[in-house]
This record gives sequence, C-alpha cells and structure tokens, in this order.
Amino acid sequence: MAGYSLPSFSRDPDHLFKYAQLESVKAWLGDPAHAALPLHARIQRAIRQLILGGALDVGKPLPATRTLAKSLGVSRDTVESAYGQLHLEGFIERRVGSGSFVSQRVQRLPGRGAARTRGSTEALRLSQRGSAMFQGGGVRDFLTPRPFAPGVPETRNFPLQTWERLERQVLKDYGTLALLHSPPQGMEPLRRAISDYVNLERGAYATSDRVLVLTSSQQALTLCATVLLDAGDRIFIEDPVYHGARKAFDAAGLECVPVPLDADGMRVEHLRDATQPAKAVFLTPSHQFPTGATLALDRRLAVIEWARQNQAWIIEDDYDSEFHYAGKPTACVQGLDSHERTIYIGTFTKSLFPGLRIGYMVLPSQLVAPMTVARTLLDGHSAPIPQLTLARFIEGGHFGAHVRNMRAVYAERRDVLAHLVRKHLADFVEPRVPAGGMQMPCIFIRDISEGEAVEAARRAGIDLLGLTALHASHEQRGGFLMGFAAHAPAELEIAVKKLAAVLRALSR
Repeated sequence: MAGYSLPSFSRDPDHLFKYAQLESVKAWLGDPAHAALPLHARIQRAIRQLILGGALDVGKPLPATRTLAKSLGVSRDTVESAYGQLHLEGFIERRVGSGSFVSQRVQRLPGRGAARTRGSTEALRLSQRGSAMFQGGGVRDFLTPRPFAPGVPETRNFPLQTWERLERQVLKDYGTLALLHSPPQGMEPLRRAISDYVNLERGAYATSDRVLVLTSSQQALTLCATVLLDAGDRIFIEDPVYHGARKAFDAAGLECVPVPLDADGMRVEHLRDATQPAKAVFLTPSHQFPTGATLALDRRLAVIEWARQNQAWIIEDDYDSEFHYAGKPTACVQGLDSHERTIYIGTFTKSLFPGLRIGYMVLPSQLVAPMTVARTLLDGHSAPIPQLTLARFIEGGHFGAHVRNMRAVYAERRDVLAHLVRKHLADFVEPRVPAGGMQMPCIFIRDISEGEAVEAARRAGIDLLGLTALHASHEQRGGFLMGFAAHAPAELEIAVKKLAAVLRALSR
C-alpha cells in the first residue's frame, strides 16, 4: 500500500476523486483496525463514509473501476465488488455507458455531513442512572495479570486437561441440547452441585431450587440493588467497602450509609442506633474487603435480628471464602438466618478462573421468582456448556482438590510478599498480613500521595488499588492493596523491588 503516486484523475475535481478523497480511501485500506475486513469491503466502507460525511455530494461521479483499481493497487474485480455493494445499499447509481454516481437517495439521510462533528458539538445526554454509572467509572477488571492486581487468581496451575475432558463428556452426553438456551435460573445439575457445596463447605442452608446461576457477583449486586430497593432507599454498607458494591448501589440511586469497622468487623450497633431505618445491609463477613476482618458470631446474630425486626435484607458477599490459611473459614450468615432475610452471593471467578464468568446467589424462597424474571432482562441466561462442565468439576471432587492446592500456593505467596514488603518497602508502608484472601493491605507510614503512587506504579507496569477511595471517611491513612495470588515468589520479588524504586523516587 506504500509509495502511491499522485493519480492523474485527481486534477479533475468536477469529474472524479480529489486527491484528499483518494487518500481517505487509502487510509481505510491501511488501517490495522480494518484488517479483518476483505479488501473490497474496506473500499466500499471508505467510499460510503465519504458519502455520509458529505465529501462526495449527490450526483457526483465516481472513478471508473479500472482507474480506481490502478490508483489503489488492487484488482478491478475488487473495486467492482465494492461498487456493486454500494449500489445494492442505495448509495450510488450505476448507468450503462455513463459510469457510477452518488445516488439522489442520500439527500434524505438524516444528519448527513455532520457525522464528523456531532460528537464534539452536542452535549452527551444520559439518564440520571446512566450518568451515575458513567461518572462512577464502572468496575475495572485487570485484563492481564500484572503484579499486585487484587483479586486475580493463578491460572497457570489450573487443571485444564481435566476441564477439557469433562467438557468433552458434556458434549457427548448432551449433544446439540447443550447448544440451546439455559433456563434463566441456571442448569439444574449446577444448581444442585452449588447447593451441596455451600451446605457442606460454608454451612449454608441451600437447595437447588433456591440457587440462581448468574454471570458474576457484580450482576448479583446489581440485581439486589434494583429488585429489592428503590432509588432513594437507604442501605448500610461497610466502611471501607468493596468498590463494586458501592458503585452498583450508587448507580441504582440508593443512599449508602457507611458503618465503621473494628477488628471484629462491622460495628452492628450502628444499625440498631440509626435515627433513620435502612432497607438492607451489605456485608463481606467471612473476609471483609479490604481489611480482612471476620465478622464476630455475636455480630452476625445481631445483624440477623436487626433484619428480622426491620424486615430488611442482608446482602452477604462471600467472594473469596475458600482461601483461609489458618483453619476452616467461619460459617456464612445465610446458614444462621432462619428468617430468610439473607441473600448469599458467591462466585467462581476467583476460586477457578476469571474467564469462566459464573457466579450465583442463594436466595430466600420468596425471591427466587422475581430475581429470575429480573435476570432475564439483563442477559437472559448463562452459557449451558460451562455450567454443565462446572457441575461435573464440582461433583467429581476436582473443585475441592483445586481449592486445597491453591490455598497452599496462596498461603506461601502471602508469606513471601509479607517478607519482601518488610525487606524492601519498610521505609514506606506497613503491611497488614491477612488471614485469608488474595490481597494484602499496605498502609503508608510516610507522607506519600496515594494517587501519585498508584499512577507511578501503573506506568511502571504494576497495578495497585488505592485504599482511600474505598472509605467514606477521608480521614483514613492512605495505602494500597497488593494482590499476591497470580505471581510466583520470584515474580513477586522482581515486582516489589520495582515498586520500591517507584516509591523511592516519589519520596525524594
């Protein structure tokens, strides 16, 4: 495509393409973003854009196919295919013996000629909820496992051959039935496997008919925010709190009321003593995000009693309870709640791999139907083949074995990271070594800007999550979360030394 000479026809502006128009077509051909398109489609779309943008006016002739093909360095058949498609779509007219011309029909296209400037001249108009979601910035996923990205699991140790074997079994047993829609509540084998698992491992009270299979825990939070509460309703949240929950509640127009924490988790007396009631409370009781605190038993019971008295909902996010490194994790709140006021949220994104995109809720019986119907308005259903494969993965004991293996791996990496932080970052931060989870909070002990530290680390190839934005109160000391699950000890050492250099440069 390189080395074009000025085409002879470009000097006749009233008859054929001008030089700038030809260069526009060349740019389309050479743009890597269009590389997947066939050559004739790139030419066709480039000319169509010239027409829509007003660069080619109604009635103007196009170059002969032979002339344009020579100027672009392509075959005449390629240009002929492009012109043929433009003719079928009504953008050009083809007259025997006269050539091809921009069609009169394009005069009726709304907004023709303004396509290049519309985005910059008209203010973006969104609904209040759309504006809240956009301004909140959404929830950022770490697409590649760069050092210290929180919540990212190790995937290199995943038993992929076992997964592939089980998936082949599913396709063999179900055939083309596995290619159809899943029921919106989820495939029954997976719902049964989930209920058996959470009953055994998390002390839940679940049955398969109370499980709703979803795409993610974030989808579950969005459903809770929109199905259980109205805009303006109050919801108690932990302070600090998981940012994905806060953003889902803000986007739904809820009034988030922060409740402080201590070493035993949320201080639930603030729920009882509040001057204005709330309709729900959001908790991460097994392993509070981001502090790592575990909600004490007496407080769990107090939250359940508060919900019963106020006919409020408890939204329990059990996002990484599989990874406790000293004894078994505590039983979930849902299993203690005999009043059916608790919605239990779980996910396989962290315990298995992010690309699986399967989460779930264990619901009070009266919420199963409304939540399932609401789910149909979001994405309809989850893909059947991964659901059925996961069901067999759990039932065959592979899930439990993988979790036990990764628990040992993550515990070692946590200890390695704690040692490295104390060795190389002791002048800057104090680590808060967690009893579980996949990330370690580190608190600044020097006057360093959290925002500058996070941004400088990002430029150096390191992903940190700042702690300040997770707090409702801005009186908290700055710091960041360091995810340790996705990187081996040697990789952690390299990244910690790089982060030490970043912080050293900022503190000069």
